[in-house]
Amino acid sequence: MSEQKQSIISYSGLMLGIALVISSVIFGWFYSNAKRGDEAITVTGSAKRRIASDLVVWSVETSAQSSQLGDAYRQLADAIPKIKQYLLTQGIPEDQLTIGAISTTKLTKRDQDGNETGEITGYSLSQSIEIRSFDVAKIAQISREATELINQGILIESTPPKYYYTKIGDLKVEMLGEAARDAKERAERIASSTGNSIGSVRSAKMGVLQITAADSTDVSDYGVYDTTTIEKDVTAVVNISFAVR
Repeated sequence: MSEQKQSIISYSGLMLGIALVISSVIFGWFYSNAKRGDEAITVTGSAKRRIASDLVVWSVETSAQSSQLGDAYRQLADAIPKIKQYLLTQGIPEDQLTIGAISTTKLTKRDQDGNETGEITGYSLSQSIEIRSFDVAKIAQISREATELINQGILIESTPPKYYYTKIGDLKVEMLGEAARDAKERAERIASSTGNSIGSVRSAKMGVLQITAADSTDVSDYGVYDTTTIEKDVTAVVNISFAVR
């Protein structure tokens, strides 16, 4: 083989090698950037606020029992106005009171084995007055003092008041926004620690609100709505995936 041919072959081999190296570099660059485009950071952001209930619902029930339906009804008819008057004298406006329907239960005789015989021995009647008020503190206090009615000879059953927050819809929007900002800040800190930055949002999932008693650790996948306390903690959570660049 002539010296000229050998030079041509060597030159061609050199150029082929250079081309392969350049191709590898270009492919690696595209692969690296394509792979980076698929990378994402998924973080959880949260927001928490303490709120005070602005609506209270409280119910007072009285009952009467007699062998005669008419007698039981008269006892009830005597008790309800007294309960209503007591509530009015405590400063509760009449338009905040709702008198419920009368509930009637037949009392039947049982045999020695505890089975009902069908023989009616009497009647048990009950009726309630529901109070719905925005004066939460006042109703909470009255509910604790309602046993005064017992001293008047009126049999009552006072259920624990239920406390609500009526602006929860507006609060949810605000808190989910706060939770999203918290998630973004967390993602930025994670990305910057590796020399990267975050891009657009890939996906976002909003969690349910947890409305718990103050300082409670109760949580539920379906959400919690505490109605037993005036002060509550509201927690909002969002899960967001950000692109990495």
